[in-house]
Amino acid sequence: MIRKMISIFMVGLAGYFLFENRYRVMNVLLGNRFLRRVAVGSFMGLPGVRSKMLQSVFSGPSDFQ
Repeated sequence: MIRKMISIFMVGLAGYFLFENRYRVMNVLLGNRFLRRVAVGSFMGLPGVRSKMLQSVFSGPSDFQ
């Protein structure tokens, strides 16, 4: 029981530190070329994200003047 409580506490503590340093963690992960390709590939693999991204990039002529 104590061991389970300690492991839950450690997971919570690790989550807290990751949240506090989330931008540093993202910079480290996206600074690596391989990890960046994996992250972008998995992000673009989500159906809603991919369609919205492609729609905004390849939209028709806008009314910008």
